[in-house]
Amino acid sequence: MRHLILAASALAILAGAATAKDDITVGLQLEPPHLDPTSAAAGAIDQVLYANVFEGLTRFMEDGSVVPALAESWEISEDGTSYTFNLRSGVTFHDGTTMDAKDVKFSLDRARAEDSTNAQKALFAGIADVTVKDAQTVQVTLTAPDGNFLFNMAWGDAVIVAPESIDGIKQNPVGTGPFMFKDWVQGDRVELAAYDGYWGDKPALTAATFKFISDPTAAFAAMMAEDIDAFSGFPAPENLPQFDADPRFQVLVGSTEGETILSTNNKMPPFDNVLVREAVAHAIDRQAIIDGAMFGYGTPIGTHFAPHNPAYVDLTAMSAYDPAKSKALLAEAGLPDGFETTLHLPPPSYARRGGEIIAAQLAEVGIKAEIINVEWAQWLETVFRGKNFGLTIVSHTEPFDIGIYARPDYYFQYDNPDFQALIETLTKTTDPDKRTELIREAETIIAKDYVNGYLFQLASLGVANAKLNGLWANAPTQATDLTGVSWSD
Repeated sequence: MRHLILAASALAILAGAATAKDDITVGLQLEPPHLDPTSAAAGAIDQVLYANVFEGLTRFMEDGSVVPALAESWEISEDGTSYTFNLRSGVTFHDGTTMDAKDVKFSLDRARAEDSTNAQKALFAGIADVTVKDAQTVQVTLTAPDGNFLFNMAWGDAVIVAPESIDGIKQNPVGTGPFMFKDWVQGDRVELAAYDGYWGDKPALTAATFKFISDPTAAFAAMMAEDIDAFSGFPAPENLPQFDADPRFQVLVGSTEGETILSTNNKMPPFDNVLVREAVAHAIDRQAIIDGAMFGYGTPIGTHFAPHNPAYVDLTAMSAYDPAKSKALLAEAGLPDGFETTLHLPPPSYARRGGEIIAAQLAEVGIKAEIINVEWAQWLETVFRGKNFGLTIVSHTEPFDIGIYARPDYYFQYDNPDFQALIETLTKTTDPDKRTELIREAETIIAKDYVNGYLFQLASLGVANAKLNGLWANAPTQATDLTGVSWSD
């Protein structure tokens, strides 16, 4: 009998060990176009790879703070133009090669090079020189003080890569993070595995699979069937109450940096007329879009800035819903009968669902917007790079990105020298109170110029197994950080 009891106990222990989960399957709506975060504007790349596979000198935490990453510390010169980074020792890339100051120089020089395809090349424009002091020390010299520099280095576009693996990075990403790339089955999933040689705290998870499910109905079904363990950026907000009532799941609702806007081609007639852009703004009922497309999740905005930021100014009244005023502005602009344009809609629910509502609202004032549904690759080619569009809807999920309005060649082509000078001053300013004053001035300028139709701040909506711990509720950058995720018993 004693032997039977011992055998049964052993079996129970083995069964418990067998059921203890140390892997995760995460659902995402969008599949990355490739796997190099340093050469594309697609946030879907960071959604899979940020903090998991790739790391920068600094990194974002869930609360938006910036903390040391591959640089364990740094010294800043008195004039604010020189940053000396002390790199962590014992860091290796996933191919076994050592990460050192030469790799930092390579990464920053590559990002700021004339032929760079980095989507956020402006982040590196203020770098005058990158000097290797020794294997663990690199000095970055700026052309002028930059109060955003450490913040900029935390972006996914600023992660550290190696010259030895750069040629194949789009299909086989090699980073320094706690997870290494294992496989990419295009159209289906990306698989990661824990990296045994990781320099920092080992993750609780040994493997992670990112499953791409674009259809909201399919996402709901996969989650309910527990085929996936979590869904970051859940695309069907109408289903959240059902998950919330089910003890198997937890619903994660937080804030994002995602200003969702009706992007407007400022150089395409008639949008080159501020009266027309203002007419568009007053034709839009933001709350109707939030209620109809996002089922109430989202915060109305009147400028390109996150409402949770202390420097935010509520300017929504400047573009309040007023169809009569919209028609009067169109008449003043010489378009009493309205006009025709295009409305390019990428895959996310906020765009496809919101676009239908916006097209109907615009039609009420005489603006006939032809809806053109596009996949992300086509949107990047036609809208972002080609600038061949009238209107489009997109959520800008990059943190503190109001500086894009100082780039005349950016896809919505806003060219205001006064605004550009203001951002240049802001960049050189380190005093917190003065920076806040300048940021608020910047918010007001683009609101008065009606550069885009400012819709709402995207909410971060996630669903996960109730036993999962450590998933981000907030999204200070577009990422699914698995470094602190674990399962409860």
